[in-house]
Amino acid sequence: QVQLVESGGGLVQAGASLRLSCVASGRTFSRYTVGWFRQAPGKGREFVAGISWYGYYADSVKGRFTISRDNGKNTVYLQMNSLKPEDTAVYYCASDFTSFSSIPTMSVEYNYWGQGTQVTVSS
Repeated sequence: QVQLVESGGGLVQAGASLRLSCVASGRTFSRYTVGWFRQAPGKGREFVAGISWYGYYADSVKGRFTISRDNGKNTVYLQMNSLKPEDTAVYYCASDFTSFSSIPTMSVEYNYWGQGTQVTVSS
């Protein structure tokens, strides 16, 4: 059974940093695309960043967030710097465990999701 578990969220002030982690069990991350999405109250789920053999970022986080993976730990990270109040959301990691050549930005392209971790940025 495939399971994704996020951690690392919290309440921080604007300008602070957080590092989110996504650990997979039941499948190996290393050969597949992994994406991070977020969902703010009253809004749809939006793409934040993804990693395959390259990284790709939403314009809203480019230059502030960095996605990386540690294959030995079967973990994907999202380093978030210079956080803004508009970054407040529940953050989810996801994978389709089928592709590595591209990074889909639509949530429907991903089959496996974690439970989410809350990030709250105060002004």
